[in-house]
Amino acid sequence: MKKQAFIIHGWEGSPESNWFPWVKTELEKNNFDVTVPQMPNADFPKQEEWLSFMQEIIGDTDRNIFLIGHSLGVIAILRFLEVLNTNQEIGGAILVSGFSESLGLVSEIENFFEKEVNYEKVRLHCKKFIVINSDNDPYVPTEKGEILRDKLDAKFIILHGAGHINKGSGNFELQIVVEELLKIAK
Repeated sequence: MKKQAFIIHGWEGSPESNWFPWVKTELEKNNFDVTVPQMPNADFPKQEEWLSFMQEIIGDTDRNIFLIGHSLGVIAILRFLEVLNTNQEIGGAILVSGFSESLGLVSEIENFFEKEVNYEKVRLHCKKFIVINSDNDPYVPTEKGEILRDKLDAKFIILHGAGHINKGSGNFELQIVVEELLKIAK
């Protein structure tokens, strides 16, 4: 069965932005089917819309499915895993510049944080997590990545001077995502 990866962008994001097209191409060279969907209403995201859209595009899960999230895409992935059926799981998740509680920065995304993440449920559906943060992210303090590391028992990678790990900080390629995904997909 072919391995599949889904790259979930963040607030105000798009499939063409940041390092997503580059990672997609690199993973396809490694025989993955890669989907980078345009999430609904990206400027004014609603958790319910994103969740039902992800359920629709991802469909039934198994260990050949891998999720990669950037920024708000990370909490979207956690919310997706939280509501999977008992017997459903995925092969792994890579969480880039992510956070699992409000940053208090923009009201548009607060609806994703109305209740705490049930990490116990999340871990039932995914055993391999990689958390990647930057030591100078202007929006997401390193501590937010440390929380994810601790709650998910994740491998934690700190990039130096990578900002929000997006196009604004010059990140159009992200080799670490490809390398780590290939490791957890073995």
